[in-house]
Amino acid sequence: MPLHPPGADMTELLKSDLHQIVKLDELGYEEAWIGEHFTAEWEPIPSPELFIAQALGVTKNIRLGTGVTCMPNHDPFVLAHRIAQLDHMSEGRLNWGIGTGSFPGDTHVFGYDEDGGVDAGAYTREALQTILKIWKNPEPGLYESKWWKFRIPEPDDVIGMRAHVQPYQKPHPPIGVAGVSPNSPTLKMAGQLGWIPMSINLAPPNQIKTHWDSIAEGAEEAGNEPDRLLWRVAREVFIADTTAEARRLVTEGTMARDFEGYFIPMLSKNDRLGIMKNDPDMPDSDVTIDYLIDNVFIVGSVAEVTQKLNDLNGELGGFGTLLAMGHEWNPYEPWQESMTALIKDVLPNVA
Repeated sequence: MPLHPPGADMTELLKSDLHQIVKLDELGYEEAWIGEHFTAEWEPIPSPELFIAQALGVTKNIRLGTGVTCMPNHDPFVLAHRIAQLDHMSEGRLNWGIGTGSFPGDTHVFGYDEDGGVDAGAYTREALQTILKIWKNPEPGLYESKWWKFRIPEPDDVIGMRAHVQPYQKPHPPIGVAGVSPNSPTLKMAGQLGWIPMSINLAPPNQIKTHWDSIAEGAEEAGNEPDRLLWRVAREVFIADTTAEARRLVTEGTMARDFEGYFIPMLSKNDRLGIMKNDPDMPDSDVTIDYLIDNVFIVGSVAEVTQKLNDLNGELGGFGTLLAMGHEWNPYEPWQESMTALIKDVLPNVA
């Protein structure tokens, strides 16, 4: 993400997203993550790195991250250099989110769908290990797996040839790992390695709560203390003067458009609507916008959103960062007012 309806003008949507990042920076938000898809019209940015590079030049403080780099879409040698270069361009304002990728069109393009025979999880793990090795000690020689083959040349000091590009941040940019399913194995990996765990915006709190179990289990297996301050939890957030007005703007506006037009049909088609259910036995027809407002979204007046975030924080046992999801907001002004209220009136009163 961010989300845009099919048919949106690519030039204008990129401008709109950039304008949002600039406004968030001005308001004092700490970070923004930009997704990557090649064939998803609703999530239309194929290169978050290019978008981040542009955003770095027009922002001052906000950290920018890939949310996420879908690892099977990329050659690890090329990716290691691109991310390291971007880290230097950011002078340390870069977070690197990674994932396996799951959008059907992209998996088909790169051959890791059911017909392609590529294990996306295994690819991601091996690619990541290879990139970290290149950053730490790019030894000359052949690097080969069942998915890629490249050779790092012997250094030549006469002409200045060597694999030399390493990240600005040491040993590398903070790495974020997204988790979707209950008891997420990817979040267990994040706990093991001390990376940033990021929980999906689609799941109700009773499912998100299991994510911490995975994070803590991974940390404990590695002999580490799990850190709740690292944990990012993504939510759909919208604030208006009254709860009734907030609900109306959600049910008649951008968020309903994006969930009724994209998320609910996509998850239904792939038999994954259970992600949104707080009761696995509830029928699919009960997953409506009103259900989501009541059980998954954070929607209401300043007072109600403050209470809902405190309740969520308590139910989960505490987390470090709230990620409010990005959309193509139309009209724009209610979103700006909502995000202003969130940072100025709500978050100071969340424990």
